[in-house]
Amino acid sequence: MPALLSALFALLTAVANATGTVLQRIAARTVPPGDAFSVRLVRHLVHSPAWLGGIAVIVGAAACQALALNLGSLSLVQPILVTELPFTLLIACAFSRRRLPAAGWAASLLVAFGLGLALAAAAPSGGHSHVSAGMWVLTLTSTAGAMTVCVVAALPRPRGMARAALFSSASAIGYALTATLMSSATDIFEQQGADAFFTSWQTYGFVASGAMALFLLANAMESGPLVASQPALTLGEALVSLALGMLVYGERVRTGWWLVPEGVGAVMVTWGILILPGVDMESREPSAT
Repeated sequence: MPALLSALFALLTAVANATGTVLQRIAARTVPPGDAFSVRLVRHLVHSPAWLGGIAVIVGAAACQALALNLGSLSLVQPILVTELPFTLLIACAFSRRRLPAAGWAASLLVAFGLGLALAAAAPSGGHSHVSAGMWVLTLTSTAGAMTVCVVAALPRPRGMARAALFSSASAIGYALTATLMSSATDIFEQQGADAFFTSWQTYGFVASGAMALFLLANAMESGPLVASQPALTLGEALVSLALGMLVYGERVRTGWWLVPEGVGAVMVTWGILILPGVDMESREPSAT
């Protein structure tokens, strides 16, 4: 039952994140090009009702994600968030009052069935809550380094697909780190209570990394279309989170012949995510007006 509830809250997180992404994209399309990656970008966005609505939804998503991570493992919760991509497309179509084409439905079903198959075969389990200081240092330095590389590569580029994908990749790593720290913080809350939760560095760490990931995502939304930013965000967050779950918490997935259905499911998910950008998502984005 805890695993089922964890999966349900993870699915709610994906829906909320998708809604927040669409609202952020509506706001980002009104940002002047010269305001990218600066305080002016934030100043512009905080005056946008769409962006503020997106933030409110994302806060709700964070609460659902915290509940999901409290009930289940990082390796179970984070892969479910790949459904954020088809949900984003569906919600963008709803906002713009357009119908999702057959290719979009087919790709969405590929993602859903592939994810179900991969998770059923992998059966993520195990893990521990104690993480050494050395492991935290390795985790923080490696993720911060990878995010820095993506940002440095993105900044000189003009607005377009490559810049959006690089900012989105940096955001994906940031969100994966946020989930990793959030999982530790929720364990502290459950085991030691509210006082320990509010005095632990992990709590302030996931707030800081989440804020940075959100800022990077805003730049990805401003830099290019959803077809460039959303696949990188969705796949990147799932893959980095899975790796961190195994590295930091020692979580396990089934191996042996189970690798066959796991691989088939992973291919289906990847195929669906690669098809979705070809569904002309950009023309279906809701207007900022």
